[in-house]
Amino acid sequence: MKELTQLQQLFTEGKVLLLDKPLEWTSFDVVAKIRNVIKIKKVGHAGTLDPLATGLLIVCTGKYTKRINEYMGQEKEYLATFTLGARTPTYDLESEPEAVASPQNVTEEDCRRVALSFTGDIMQVPPAHSAIKQGGKPVYLKARKGHDVQLEPRPVTIKAFDILALRLPEVDVRVVCTTGTYIRSLAHDFGAALGCGAYLSKLRRTRIGDFRVEEAQTVDAFVAEVRAAQNE
Repeated sequence: MKELTQLQQLFTEGKVLLLDKPLEWTSFDVVAKIRNVIKIKKVGHAGTLDPLATGLLIVCTGKYTKRINEYMGQEKEYLATFTLGARTPTYDLESEPEAVASPQNVTEEDCRRVALSFTGDIMQVPPAHSAIKQGGKPVYLKARKGHDVQLEPRPVTIKAFDILALRLPEVDVRVVCTTGTYIRSLAHDFGAALGCGAYLSKLRRTRIGDFRVEEAQTVDAFVAEVRAAQNE
């Protein structure tokens, strides 16, 4: 068996990495990059971010992968932009917007009232285009083929839902929520409640538990740091 380098041993003993996931990368893309650069297989992330989202991704290596469920269960904070007046099949920009109704008469007061109605313990229907499994297969595979997908509402808690700015047709929001909450679904339901439709057009995860995105490294910075250490 090939002897581990000192750096590999360090990551095998376990590290918690705070990374700022780039736009258009999947969470698995980040994990694959980390595996490739530190040269160990035992690497995993603590909570998926969609490709069109950026922000805090916790990646655990070696023995610390046992902590993944602990981190996944912690409270999360997001900054998001909802675009009013249309909706999409995926509830975000991975599919084409379909016009619903003009949002020109929507006020900030309307947005705050609707946000308040979604604050607290709610039942939320996940998006049909999600990785939730039915019959052992992710439901998005059926949804992409145009098949009808029926998902049951799930209990989630929205601890804070703040309206930060209204720039029609866009609304900037801050959401603090429990694990399992789909911000895409929140955007869709928010638009339905306003009567004009909405979809998620921008998403950034800023916090998981006590970990904040300000503490995170870019993937490129982490890779450069490891390669520099390997060359010492």
